[in-house]
Amino acid sequence: MKMSYVEEIQRRGRDANPFFRLMGIDIGDFGAGRAELYMTVRPDMHNGVGWLQGGLYTALCDEAMALALFTVLDKTSAIATISQCTSFLQGVKSGRINAAGEVVKKGRSVAFMRGRVSSEAGECLAECTASFAIFPAKKTA
Repeated sequence: MKMSYVEEIQRRGRDANPFFRLMGIDIGDFGAGRAELYMTVRPDMHNGVGWLQGGLYTALCDEAMALALFTVLDKTSAIATISQCTSFLQGVKSGRINAAGEVVKKGRSVAFMRGRVSSEAGECLAECTASFAIFPAKKTA
């Protein structure tokens, strides 16, 4: 039987997600509708004027919210982000940032999520909200 995403993360860590490997994302605590991810800002992640490219805030937060959602789903369910809004509050050029995601409300087919990206010092860099579609596993006859 195929392992769930949460089981893969527990077993393989960063290697369970190719994006985590690419970006050097470390997995923090996760469970009960919450998840934390960490990433060290590298110069190759900067935009043209030397700040962390804003889409990486959004991507890191999306991944934290997705992992948080997976912790409250049936292990055979799948998800897809259907909308996401990011408010960029402060830039960063270096250091280790953290994204925390949490389930706000989970319905049968849609979940509403909240996320926050923070600096090492705990300063809020970005806030995100998102909606995820939930796809139950197809039953086989």
